[in-house]
Amino acid sequence: MQNLHVDVLVVGGGIAGMQAALDLGDQGFQVALVEREPSIGGKMITLSKVFPTLDCCSCITTPKMSAVAHHPNIQLFTYCEVQSINENSAGFEAAVLQKPRYVDENNCTGCRQCEYECPITLPSPFDRGLGSYRAIRVPFSTAVPQKAVLDIDNCLLCGKCEKVCPVDAVDFTQEPETFEIITTAVVLATGFELTPLGAKKEYGGGALPNVIDPLMMERFLAPTGPYGRVLRPGDGMEPTTIAYVQCAGSRDQSLGIEYCSRVCCMYAIKQAMLISGALPLAEITIYYMDIRTFGKGYEQFYQNAQAMGVEFVRGKVASIREDENHNPIVKFE
Repeated sequence: MQNLHVDVLVVGGGIAGMQAALDLGDQGFQVALVEREPSIGGKMITLSKVFPTLDCCSCITTPKMSAVAHHPNIQLFTYCEVQSINENSAGFEAAVLQKPRYVDENNCTGCRQCEYECPITLPSPFDRGLGSYRAIRVPFSTAVPQKAVLDIDNCLLCGKCEKVCPVDAVDFTQEPETFEIITTAVVLATGFELTPLGAKKEYGGGALPNVIDPLMMERFLAPTGPYGRVLRPGDGMEPTTIAYVQCAGSRDQSLGIEYCSRVCCMYAIKQAMLISGALPLAEITIYYMDIRTFGKGYEQFYQNAQAMGVEFVRGKVASIREDENHNPIVKFE
C-alpha cells in the first residue's frame, strides 16, 4: 500500500472520531480515519439509548457511519492500528498496520454465505460475550463496511467458507501490511475501556455469574441485543431485584482512581428507567455516594427516575456474595 498524504489523521472510529472526521471533511479538509476494529461505530453502536432524551443510539450512529463511508473527503481504514506517530518539520508521519481480514475487501459483497457455512461458534466481543458469532462473519448487522472478517486464531482451515463464497473473496494467504500516513494534524479519539469487572474482588465480578458490567446490561436492553430482553446470565431467568453499585472503581484509593467518573450516575439512572419499562415488576435500587446530575435536563431526569419507583440509597457497597440459588447478596454501609 502506498503512503498517503492528508490534511488530518483521525485515530478512532467511534462517535467522537466519526463526528470529527465529518466536521473536518465538510470544511474541505482531506481526512484519513483509522479504526482498529473491522467496523466503525465504536461503543456507541452497542448501546441502547442515550440520556437524557432516551434517543435510540443506533438511530444516531448508523447515519454517521454511512456518511463517513460515503464522504468524498474522508478515506476510511478499518481493521488498522496506528503503530507510531512521529513529528517532522511539516507535521506528522504515522505508521499504520493493516491487519489481514483474510477476505478481499474489494470483492466481498457482505452476503454472509461464509458465515452461514462456518462450523466454529465463538463468544461475541460485540455482545460482551453474551452472544456468539462465527469464526468468519460480518461484524454486526449495521457494520460499515459490510465486509467479512476471519478470526484466523480460531479457524479450523476447513475451507468451507472459501468454497461457498460466490465471489472468491476468502484469501488465507493475506499478510499484515504497513503503510504511512503523512498529515499536518492528528485528532486522537481512541475511546475508553471499562474498569475490569474483577478489579474489585469484593464485588465478585467475573466470579459471580449474575454480577455484570454496564455494557452487558446495554446489550440486554438494546434492540439488537443477543436475547431481545433482560435476563440473568447465570440462569436465563428474568431478574426480580436489580442493584446498581456506583463508584465501583472511581473515587477509590485502592485502585488509584481518586476522581469521579462523572458520567456514571446518569448512565445508571438511564438504565434503571429502561429496565423499569422492560420489567415493570422489578425492584431497582441504586447505591450511590453522591448523585451528580451535571448537565441540562439531568436533574429532572433523576427526579423522573425517582417518580418511576427507582430507589436511591446513599451508601457504599462493601461486598457482594451469593446464596445457593446464585442470587447476589449486597452488603452496604
